[in-house]
Amino acid sequence: MDIVSRLCAWFERQCADEWHEDRGVKIDTIDNPGWSMKVDLNGTALQDKDFQEVRVERSDRDWFVARRNGQAFEAFGGPIISMK
Repeated sequence: MDIVSRLCAWFERQCADEWHEDRGVKIDTIDNPGWSMKVDLNGTALQDKDFQEVRVERSDRDWFVARRNGQAFEAFGGPIISMK
């Protein structure tokens, strides 16, 4: 299962109650160029899980960072991400 399918399946499981009405997943663009994603973990099974920051920098266009910030999971990446 690819990462987008896994995210969709996780989101669907969270929608069993009212979590999705005031929390959720936000995906946006950033200006360097790239993308960002923020997931509110409050009220999910992941809210108390530890997450070690992941940082990969291959080039100015091929990079990503994934981290926990309080009750949120945040990820940022360049326009190209190679899965090496």
